[in-house]
Amino acid sequence: MSANDKVDAREIRRKLGMNQQQFWSKLGVTQSGGSRYESGRNMPRPVQQLLRLVHVEQIDIQKIKREDYEVVEYLRAAKSSLFKELKKEAKAASKGKKGA
Repeated sequence: MSANDKVDAREIRRKLGMNQQQFWSKLGVTQSGGSRYESGRNMPRPVQQLLRLVHVEQIDIQKIKREDYEVVEYLRAAKSSLFKELKKEAKAASKGKKGA
């Protein structure tokens, strides 16, 4: 999903099997506000990005810490081969958990 993509929040919510209250509250948006976005009101870019992180990427934003982000950015820039290796291992471990 790029910055220019139109977010179809209603479609994402339906695919996740969530009602508006469940879906929008995870983003700090009221149900009525979310309903307006689903009905075509322009969604601010920060809300679009939160939607992408929380509901598309399935990231628990409560667990994100700045220092974790800084470590990832450091690895990506200064230790790219280690970053790629760790990313591959994390993906394999994640798949193992889902199959359990």
